[in-house]
Amino acid sequence: MSSKAIWKPPKAIRGGISVCFPQFGNLGSLERHGFARNKLWSLDNDPSPLPPTNNQSSVDLILKSTEEDLKTWPRSFELRLRITLSASKLSLIARVRNTDNKPFSFTFALRNYLSVSDISEVRVEGLETLDYLDNLMHRERFTEQADAITFDGEVDRVYLSTPSKIAIIDHEKKRTFVMRKDGMPDAAMWNPWDRKAKALPDMGDEDYKSMLCVDSASVETPVVLKPFEEWKGYQELSTVSSSYCSGQLDPRRVLYGFQ
Repeated sequence: MSSKAIWKPPKAIRGGISVCFPQFGNLGSLERHGFARNKLWSLDNDPSPLPPTNNQSSVDLILKSTEEDLKTWPRSFELRLRITLSASKLSLIARVRNTDNKPFSFTFALRNYLSVSDISEVRVEGLETLDYLDNLMHRERFTEQADAITFDGEVDRVYLSTPSKIAIIDHEKKRTFVMRKDGMPDAAMWNPWDRKAKALPDMGDEDYKSMLCVDSASVETPVVLKPFEEWKGYQELSTVSSSYCSGQLDPRRVLYGFQ
């Protein structure tokens, strides 16, 4: 969570997990990352076809299109989110239903603000050799050359056709975030670094050192829904404590399992 996060609507809160819908970034005519993250949601009393959780550590939320939304994005929708919390694991099921009488398309992301000890000591495993769009280079397409992604400056990328499991390894905290996802083929990554952090009114000058955004996303190919069709995306964030013999965690053990 940013030390200068603004908690008043209609500003997005810089931190937590932002729901980017119906537009990721500035890939369209709407405000950056769409309007869903700026809205007040309601409790969803009928989350079918998902079974009821009957679980105190879960909540079902719903966001429906309003008259105001229809002026800027004239498509009728229902956006549902099930959030489930258990020991060292946070799961989200996002669903979008087309309640309009014509098809529509959208891009989507769950923007995860991850707390890290020191960004210069963090590495991300699972995205090596993949293509990515670099937003700092006018969305030019590159191929990742590094064995693992490390950070020494601003990063703003969308990795394409990513695996279902990505590991964010924090050497100093001896902790690894494992992100599993389904239905969201892309993964965005963002850290503003020092100069941009100073320019953001809702971010502390030093906040960039202790955060990293790694997002589950469906960006490169927009999702298309016919009337009354539903799309579903799943994300699970868990933590694994990592012990280091050689100063590094073997990333293959994180990505492919501890035998």
